[in-house]
Amino acid sequence: MKRGRRVSQQASPRGTFLKIADVVRAQIQADDSMSELPAAADLMRAHGVSRGVALRVFAVLQKEGIAAPVPGGRWRVIRPGEGGDRRPLSERLADVIADDALEVGAAFPSTTELSARFGVSRPTVSKALDKLESAGLLSEARQGKQRTVRALPKRTESSES
Repeated sequence: MKRGRRVSQQASPRGTFLKIADVVRAQIQADDSMSELPAAADLMRAHGVSRGVALRVFAVLQKEGIAAPVPGGRWRVIRPGEGGDRRPLSERLADVIADDALEVGAAFPSTTELSARFGVSRPTVSKALDKLESAGLLSEARQGKQRTVRALPKRTESSES
């Protein structure tokens, strides 16, 4: 039986990842409590495929809006109505100023707090905070000193007519 599987993959290697994506999609639909996709290693072992094929499965599911990457190389399931905010993290972090009713001079949440709040790694948050610092919205980051709000983001876009 192992040999038959190899032959079918060799006959249609491009379709293999799509077939596995169909299997994973069916698992998601059958189990409402499923919140995380199997690891790439699990897909590789279960279906006898390479890591590249497993990663293509994740890419297909992400393109369909069914899955999203999370820190640590894992993937989470996105249920209908859970699409989430797809704007760049720096824009979502700028919204924290208004959402948390922060005024100029107020302490901005720490990188660790923001990492947990947005479900991304601390280095990713740091890069987005650097953009807000460059835009003049936040103070410079320093060892042991919390960032503060330097300016409030503009809520309306000015049209150039």
